[in-house]
Amino acid sequence: MAGSSVSGGATERIGYITRVQSFSACHRLHSVDLSDEENKKVFGKCNNPNGHGHNYKVEVTVRGKIDPITGMVMNLTDLKKCIEEVIMIPLDHKNLDKDVPYFARVVSTTENLAVYIWDNMVKTLLPNLLYEIKIYETDKNIVVYRGE
Repeated sequence: MAGSSVSGGATERIGYITRVQSFSACHRLHSVDLSDEENKKVFGKCNNPNGHGHNYKVEVTVRGKIDPITGMVMNLTDLKKCIEEVIMIPLDHKNLDKDVPYFARVVSTTENLAVYIWDNMVKTLLPNLLYEIKIYETDKNIVVYRGE
């Protein structure tokens, strides 16, 4: 059969696992490097001093060899724990700009949120396992980050 390995063969299979998690947070798009007028021009209504909120949906995808013994790239329970530690505890029901030190000087765009999640997920996973962070800010606004 084409593409299949013989039992005990050396063919390695690569798999992708994605876990989806939702969280709610508020923020204000505002750069300390811009004047108030420039911030209003660049960020529009998202620069409202009172902020605004989102129900984010995050997809965390890992990529790796499928273990021939366990049949897994990674245990989904372990991935769930990493997501809890990196996403849910620090971000859920938080004001990103005030409650997450990273965003004190970094504008809390969805792009920067993806970088934040990537940088922290990478610390909790085996090397080269994290493949992609995809964040749905809304059904129509989606950011993908792959550590590049």
